[in-house]
Amino acid sequence: MASVPNVFAAAGEDFDRCAERRDDAEWLAAEIQAPSSRILLLDHSGQAVVQADRSQLQWFAAASLQTLIDSQVPLFLGQAAGISYFSVSGPRLAEDLLWSASGSQRMGLREAGVRLPAFEASLFAYAKAIQQWQADTRYCAQCAAPLRVQASGHRLACSREDCGKLHFPRTDAAIIVIVDYQGSCLLGRQAHWEPGRYSTLAGFVEPGESLEDAVRREVAEEAGVRVGPVEYHSSQPWPMPASLMLGFNAVALSPHIELRDDELEDARWFSPQRLLDELAAGKLHLPSPVSISYRLIADWLRRHTGLQLDRLPGAR
Repeated sequence: MASVPNVFAAAGEDFDRCAERRDDAEWLAAEIQAPSSRILLLDHSGQAVVQADRSQLQWFAAASLQTLIDSQVPLFLGQAAGISYFSVSGPRLAEDLLWSASGSQRMGLREAGVRLPAFEASLFAYAKAIQQWQADTRYCAQCAAPLRVQASGHRLACSREDCGKLHFPRTDAAIIVIVDYQGSCLLGRQAHWEPGRYSTLAGFVEPGESLEDAVRREVAEEAGVRVGPVEYHSSQPWPMPASLMLGFNAVALSPHIELRDDELEDARWFSPQRLLDELAAGKLHLPSPVSISYRLIADWLRRHTGLQLDRLPGAR
């Protein structure tokens, strides 16, 4: 199990998405105007407006965004501690006054995962995922007619009355796994990565495939390693653009490595000591702390050595 929540997955037990309210237009219209409500502003590329010191999101009141609110269907995210959270998409022009309000700046999601509070980073990821889905899903897949936004942004409906097909946000499931063999972990690297960069193995789940079988297939396809027991670790929403990363611990049946496709340039086993030595020497570079891959490695190292990866030189 995960030792700490993954980045973008920490909205908290007290956060309520209030799905039953998404079609209540009267309630939503009143709620977005409530003094306590907070509105997240995203630009057309999915960047969020943040405060000048880049430590928190810049939350807006409805009065300062009324033109945008009137021109689109605001996305209702949910409620926490009695506060309603919304998101709207801003104009394309960077020179617009909205972007410079209160000295605010814009921030991408990857940076947000490192710099923003966990709750705010989770809401940002949530809003960006829906925004991206709406941008990518503009016409009906059944009849090609334009789609209309419904359910406060969570549903799209075909504009042709004789079609009426409904479209909902999609999420692509992908597995990511740290494989252990007698106390060493399997890490691989792609050719286009910076020298020394290694990470856990990952891949998309195929139709008709269980998650456990996806783990075994991906590890075999990429590294030629046969995997036996597979155990769920944790998950992470990864809206870049629309994935859900499902993390696993797995045990290899053999240490034999045979690269079978062009996806990996190299794959090797790292004992805890080798990992520590190469990190300290600057020879090994791990994934960003934003990623579940980093958390899988961190938890594996903690189980084997008791050491906290975050505290080691070179780990971040």
